[in-house]
Amino acid sequence: IDIFLNSSIVHSWKDSIIVLQTTKSLSPLSDELKVAGLCVDAIATNACIDVSKVDWSYTYNRKKLPEENGNDLNFNGVKSRPVPKDWWVEDLCELEIDLYKCVIMSIKTKGIQSHEVIGEALKAYSYRRLPGFSKGVIHSRDVGKYRSTVDTIVWLLPAEKGSVSCSFLFKLLKAAIIVDSGEMAREQLVRQIGQQLEEASLNDLLIRAAEREDVMYDVDMVKKIVNKFLMQDRNAEYESEENEVQEIQRSGILTDASKLIVAKLIDAYLAEIAKDPNLPLSKFVDLAETVSCISQPTHNGLYRAIDMYLKEHPWISKSERKRICKLMDCKKLSADACMHAVQNERLPLRVVIQVLFFEQLRGAAATSSGTSTPDLPKSLKNPNGGSHGSSRSAPTNPEEDWDSVSATEELKALKTELAALRLRNRGDNRNNVDNAAAISKMKGLMKSKRIFTKIWSSKAAIGENSGSDSSESLGSANPEEAKSTPSRNRRHSVS
Repeated sequence: IDIFLNSSIVHSWKDSIIVLQTTKSLSPLSDELKVAGLCVDAIATNACIDVSKVDWSYTYNRKKLPEENGNDLNFNGVKSRPVPKDWWVEDLCELEIDLYKCVIMSIKTKGIQSHEVIGEALKAYSYRRLPGFSKGVIHSRDVGKYRSTVDTIVWLLPAEKGSVSCSFLFKLLKAAIIVDSGEMAREQLVRQIGQQLEEASLNDLLIRAAEREDVMYDVDMVKKIVNKFLMQDRNAEYESEENEVQEIQRSGILTDASKLIVAKLIDAYLAEIAKDPNLPLSKFVDLAETVSCISQPTHNGLYRAIDMYLKEHPWISKSERKRICKLMDCKKLSADACMHAVQNERLPLRVVIQVLFFEQLRGAAATSSGTSTPDLPKSLKNPNGGSHGSSRSAPTNPEEDWDSVSATEELKALKTELAALRLRNRGDNRNNVDNAAAISKMKGLMKSKRIFTKIWSSKAAIGENSGSDSSESLGSANPEEAKSTPSRNRRHSVS
């Protein structure tokens, strides 16, 4: 039997796999005779040979490309095709998970196949052996029997970044949650996803929460992943303190481009989860603050997410509205976003005034560099209390309640002048005289004591006015609303 196995079976790719499959039904006898180990080593050796020595007929299906054969029956067009490095991965999908694990471990031990090929093999096996995996679900009531498959695939994943796609890792994570895999498997997936989070899509982040949860999506899991992504730079900083040479080698692990991609991705994710009526404000704010260390040139995406949350949660208190709006930097809103914001009755009046002020300053600066602009109050110069370009804000003094300003008529006038400024920017140079007059009037309004006396007055002059929490709203008949208001189903920013 030994002579037969060594002279015939182990030299045949297909026969080695077939014999290895049969050893499971003959265990433990096959283990005592070392037949399983012999077949595993033979399969691993054949999978690692030079592709130039591989007979393409091992796995090639001639029916897929009949045109290669042409009219000559003796012509073998197969041999003219280059053999891919992962030619063997589909055949191994026939093995049960315990035997598959032994083969992959043996292949990895030989150190010949690249980690990308190993990753491709694990991906092919997952799609073949886990029904519904491609859609991020498991189509089976008996999910317990798939737990060992998921755990084994996670355990076999190469540690090198880019071995598998970020999308595949997310599918594995979703499967691990469904089959209730161990904490170790989930932590490994979170760590590897964090290393290449900039490759993810919005659909990847939409991880369904457990059935016992009230919310739709697992926001805490996404927050963990984002923290792992950001931790790469923190780890580099920590190691550089001990070794200055390493600081030169490890500085800038995360590029500005990759961090900006992740920040925009989280903005889109926030807009999506904001549609969940059961989503607590704390989860929304905590996730937004996690990426606040990433400086973004525009906060349009964040504004859209905040507006979506306010639209879906109209019952939240005034203080909660202030808290969520502090995430946004009004100076980083585009002109279109500003136009939408000043007409948004869901925003606190304080935010509307900030948007109007910065839009007025921007319009004045665009008109003439020599034209002086009104001085901002100290609280307006840094309304969010942030620093270093961060959108994260420090708590403001609760005594400075800007929503106590009751200036409905003045606010209407400011909106009118803002509209005039917007038209000026789109007009030609023939309106320069009128533009200067409009800007002058705008400055006068911004300095008006009727509007800002209560804004920067002393503590005794500040009162609470519960009826001034919302700004002047734009009627649905206004054609600008359809133009400026982000659609509920859109996933990109208003810009």
